[in-house]
Amino acid sequence: MTYKNEFGTDFELGFNLANYPYLHDKSWHNDLSPSFYFKVNQQYYVLWVDYAELHKREDTCCRYLIQEAINEGNDVSPEIYSSNGSVIFENESSKELEEFLNNLMLNNMQNCKTLN
Repeated sequence: MTYKNEFGTDFELGFNLANYPYLHDKSWHNDLSPSFYFKVNQQYYVLWVDYAELHKREDTCCRYLIQEAINEGNDVSPEIYSSNGSVIFENESSKELEEFLNNLMLNNMQNCKTLN
């Protein structure tokens, strides 16, 4: 399923998903909002994207939230869960989200280069 199937074709992420090919859509209609998982080194994370309009939100969290997650499946068939994961980012701004993601991935790439 995709977030548009689960939350409607009018749901606006606030950023261009095509710019982040490592974000894997894991949205499910039983969740409060669309979600995407990604992996940095051996750590999984889930990005939650809530509605831009405050009156549509069911929770008091910021629009963008990233938390640590675990894979209860495997690399071929991942089952990513974040229910007990620590929050590493929370903000209302898509610009701040994009900057955080870009820095996180850049730091990961630099760490990989120093290991080689």
